[in-house]
Amino acid sequence: MKGKVNISEIARQSGVSISTVSLALNNKPGVSQETRARIVEIAAGLDYPVKPAASQGKCNRLNIVGMVVKTDWDITPQANPFYSKVIVGIEDVCRRSGINLLFATMPVDEKNQPVEVPQLLFNDMVDGLLMVGTFVDETITSISGKRSIPVVLVDGYSNTESFDAVISDNFRAAYQAVEYLIQKGHHHIGLVGSEENCYPSLKERRNGYLRALKENKISEVYLANFNINKSHGYQETISLLNEFPQLTALFCVNDDVGNAAMKAAQSLGKRIPEDLSILGYDDTYLAVNSHPALTTMHVDTVTMGRAAVHLLSLRVDNPYSSRMSLIIHPWLVERESVRSL
Repeated sequence: MKGKVNISEIARQSGVSISTVSLALNNKPGVSQETRARIVEIAAGLDYPVKPAASQGKCNRLNIVGMVVKTDWDITPQANPFYSKVIVGIEDVCRRSGINLLFATMPVDEKNQPVEVPQLLFNDMVDGLLMVGTFVDETITSISGKRSIPVVLVDGYSNTESFDAVISDNFRAAYQAVEYLIQKGHHHIGLVGSEENCYPSLKERRNGYLRALKENKISEVYLANFNINKSHGYQETISLLNEFPQLTALFCVNDDVGNAAMKAAQSLGKRIPEDLSILGYDDTYLAVNSHPALTTMHVDTVTMGRAAVHLLSLRVDNPYSSRMSLIIHPWLVERESVRSL
């Protein structure tokens, strides 16, 4: 049949209602197997796109998942040391469960707010969405609300707090990182990266730093404030170290910033860790390849991706249950960039 086929034509030839056709083509309950098979056969004959039928081993009723990953102006998601591993985890579960995975990028501004909405959000064939690394604003909230499609945020946040999410325990991990430095004898500890109104995950790390100092009765706070989407922190670290020569340790909000801070300190003639200890966050390949190797907080990003698919599947099976959040707990990886005083 030439031309674009709509669902009403399939309904006419099948002798059923449009709603029945929709249920059948989307593998939803409420249609007998005989009727479903007849509708699928007619749709295929008309070259209408048909969802793959559910099979054993699949992750519940998920057949097609849309994965939307934030993209910055200077790096693709696949090259991002953090989100590339999240994607690996998502792909792993989808592959083993027979789930079709559709991928789209979402350009974001310096505050991680979406500046462009991908067409994948409007795809009627998708059973659920994984939003990776972005702040879900009201625009996307209204789109998903109209479609009533399940959404799971992966290292993502929303003002509405109406979505399931998989996040890192940023506050506790940052607290533990700074407390580790304190136990090593450091009392003049700087924070490199973040700012007062930064992305929620970075704000939580900032608050963890502040709480650890406060609870250990350390009043001196040293902050190198900047937007990590605009700077890696090299010049900001130089300024911080020049202004506060008493600093003996730096806690950096991620490994990229930690790597830049290390190079900045070395450019001032400081030895790492003899003159200055540096601790990062995330445990990406940047931590292993820095010189010396960076002590950091390990975030199991592959597990974050895997958990997100399972949480989405749970939401599909339980559409009216309470909102859920899975928290991934980082752990410390000791390498060569921190010493005891």
